[in-house]
Amino acid sequence: MKITAQDLLRRGAERHRAGKVEEAESLYRRALRLAPGHPDAENLLSVCALQRGDTAAAVEHSARALAVMPDSAIYLANHGAALAAHGMLPEAVATLQAALEREPDDVTSLRNLGQVLTAGGQPEAALGPLREAHRLAPASPEVALTLAHAAHQAGAAEEARAAAQAVKGPLAAQAGFLLAALGEAPLPPRAPPAFVREMFDAFAPRFDQDLAEALDYQTPALLAALLEPGVRGRVLDLGCGTGLSGVALKPFAKRLEGLDLSPRMLDRARARGLYDALHEADLLDFLPRRAAAYDLITAADVLNYLGDLAPAFAAIAAALKPGGEALFSIETGAAQVELGQGLRFRHDPAHVASLAEAAGLTPVRREPAVLRQEKGAPVEGALFLLRRQPAPG
Repeated sequence: MKITAQDLLRRGAERHRAGKVEEAESLYRRALRLAPGHPDAENLLSVCALQRGDTAAAVEHSARALAVMPDSAIYLANHGAALAAHGMLPEAVATLQAALEREPDDVTSLRNLGQVLTAGGQPEAALGPLREAHRLAPASPEVALTLAHAAHQAGAAEEARAAAQAVKGPLAAQAGFLLAALGEAPLPPRAPPAFVREMFDAFAPRFDQDLAEALDYQTPALLAALLEPGVRGRVLDLGCGTGLSGVALKPFAKRLEGLDLSPRMLDRARARGLYDALHEADLLDFLPRRAAAYDLITAADVLNYLGDLAPAFAAIAAALKPGGEALFSIETGAAQVELGQGLRFRHDPAHVASLAEAAGLTPVRREPAVLRQEKGAPVEGALFLLRRQPAPG
């Protein structure tokens, strides 16, 4: 019996539902060869590409599906999600709105629209679609958490609290982190790693442009200016992101390595060609396995996602060679540690210095600095250069 494109799509969908994305993608591509331009094949390939983190391919495939059936609510919804993931926020908003005109009760599109509006600095506008999504799917933790974040950014603290308290299951830790920022839960020792990973995965496509143009980001250059001239052997860039820090650090490194939680940020760092190695890991898991490995460890705008800095300083000290340097920034606050409205921790510089010294890191330089702009106001911080104390004797 002759196999058809529809047969291949059906088999692919079965593999897809079973979580076998690579097998599904292979079947969808075979279907597309049998029926070039088949919109279902293009649409499903877009979904696969998005799951793999290839946002450019996701946009291309979903656009080709939409070109064949421009009024399809499903294709519009998937194209909108792909545009959002690729950092094309205004285009994503327009496409998701078009999808909702055709399918107004689509909870996924309502949530995606709210998420995109929030990411684009319009949390008040996001509340309408997110409230409707929450009404339609009151048990959805994803919808409740997205609504909680939008309400928090819009200044609707009571609504943010209620939505966060409605979150159950694996996302409850992220909701608890938001509740702590609202003063409704104890201060956690750190931001949940999943929260940081997802936030920066979503931010990756527009990270460089937003930081440089909207936030006047200066931290990597300010930190590099604290270093004495000279090439260090092995340098580790913690929370390397897209590699902006690597640009400033490269002249100081014989071997430059980067570490980040976000795979999409690492993809962009890899494209710069600056790093000799890139690692996807949590710094508190990675550093203890690298005893006395590095001559310099840097962390630009990374420690503000940790409340308790003692474990991080102990791990950094252990991963430095004797005499090695630690270079990092913090956001400053009046309390020893506090969680700001931006969901980043602020620390008292004097307390940070005492924790570092207790871990065996001797202060070399410490300077106040404006790290970037946020909502038109300067973000005050401090820069530290420390040195690991040599072993006794």
